Amino acid sequence: KPEKCISVDHAKGLHDGWCKTRHKRIKKKLGFEDAREFWWSVEELEEYLAYVKQESKEQGIDNPGIRMYLGAYHKKQCKMGQGKATLFLSPTGAQAGGLGKDGTDAPNNYKIDAFNKGGNGFPPKDY
Repeated sequence: KPEKCISVDHAKGLHDGWCKTRHKRIKKKLGFEDAREFWWSVEELEEYLAYVKQESKEQGIDNPGIRMYLGAYHKKQCKMGQGKATLFLSPTGAQAGGLGKDGTDAPNNYKIDAFNKGGNGFPPKDY
């Protein structure tokens, strides 16, 4: 099991904390229930990670990472015309020795496309 795994109870607590401190305010401000969970198949994620690894290797980056960003579609891009939230993955990486202590300071690698277009539940699914 990977070291950074968290328990189901911990994950439920995180989601509950988000909902209690943000969900109602966002819904009130926007006037609709926004997306708060995002889905991709394991196959899609593996394919994207393989792409990032390959492209990074070709660029001399030996320890690429992934940074996740929240975004929002423009109303015209959204099926329901509401401009819902989305999540996208951004590759990161620096030449050998340039990542700092744990890689969190690594710059975004704009030479590799970001990853988006997952799915989400409507209404959003609670964890």
